[in-house]
Amino acid sequence: MPLLTIFSRLAIAFWVGGASLFTFVLTPIIFRRLPRDQAGIIVGHLFPAYFRWGLACGALALITRLLLRGKEGGVATLILVAMLCITSFQAFYIEPRAAALKKEIPSFESTPKEHPARQAFGRLHGISAVCNLAVIAGGVALVVLP
Repeated sequence: MPLLTIFSRLAIAFWVGGASLFTFVLTPIIFRRLPRDQAGIIVGHLFPAYFRWGLACGALALITRLLLRGKEGGVATLILVAMLCITSFQAFYIEPRAAALKKEIPSFESTPKEHPARQAFGRLHGISAVCNLAVIAGGVALVVLP
């Protein structure tokens, strides 16, 4: 296996592994162990680094694939580009808007779910969750593709 292929697969594995660890292990533990507002603050501080990690891993994977000049397969490259687009959407659109909305919500524990800012935040959170699962699914597909 050429060195570039190894780097590409490692970058994808680190990206998907980090996303899976953050989504399925770290975040649930934080929200289970801490009050809702405190957990939200901590996770909110982690999101920018989380997205930078995904963008860095994705960029490395894409660069190595491009250097391989298509020897890794067009479908895999399309999946990787889609994953990068989704992560960019989360990093540069969803996350800043969600952070701004959180500032309008004094407390998630005491603010009613019907509050307009809380409803808007919930919609963004739902979109982000679907995006995150799509990135993880794409990454799993890339890890198992030949």
